[in-house]
Amino acid sequence: MVLVSPRNPLNIGAAARALANFGFAQLTVVAPYEPHWDEARSAVGADAVLKNANRTGSLAEAVGHCTLVLGTGTLTYRKPEQPVVKLHHLAPLVEQEMARGGRIALVFGPEKHGLTREDLSWCHALVEIPTHPDQPSMNLGQAVAVCLYEIATASSRSASANLPESKAAASSAHLELLAGVIEQNMDAAGYSPTVMQQANRHDLRLLLRRLGPTERDTRRILGLFRRILWRLEKGPRGK
Repeated sequence: MVLVSPRNPLNIGAAARALANFGFAQLTVVAPYEPHWDEARSAVGADAVLKNANRTGSLAEAVGHCTLVLGTGTLTYRKPEQPVVKLHHLAPLVEQEMARGGRIALVFGPEKHGLTREDLSWCHALVEIPTHPDQPSMNLGQAVAVCLYEIATASSRSASANLPESKAAASSAHLELLAGVIEQNMDAAGYSPTVMQQANRHDLRLLLRRLGPTERDTRRILGLFRRILWRLEKGPRGK
């Protein structure tokens, strides 16, 4: 479970309590608002989940070891650039990834505006939490509880056990390493002007997550692009 820049100590505590309620223990908090983070962690009777929570400076660091990163939110004011997963399909998706040895991160944005477009570029899919159009925004602690309830009470475990064996997907960190080398190739080839680099990086991050290469595939592609980059930097092959 990953909380991005939470600000309200009560919401942070409620999210941690939801993890404990449904038998989860691993919480990571990205760039929290310092005073409120300290307040939440020092609260009397603070849950062990919160006391043992990891803290990172970026979402990239928080999900680097994960093979499936799922953002959460409503579609009311959002046009997603990644596949959308209905809430009732969350548990089977998580179980499928666990069955092949993957590691999953479920990501929640800050209370005021949710996950940004940049945040979602690190996600393989967006889990839609259905809410009424008149009140699309859900309290952070409640959103965490709803999603964890879906996972904890799923009845599809027997189906997941019969999934065909598949190789583990590449971690987010390895996909980002690959994206960086591809970017270097694009720069060396003069693919686009400097002003487009940030947009290219965003699109490339999404593309690699849609393709979903395995760890082995990623290493092979990485070697290929490194070889191309070496040739680009060395110059054309002599005749």
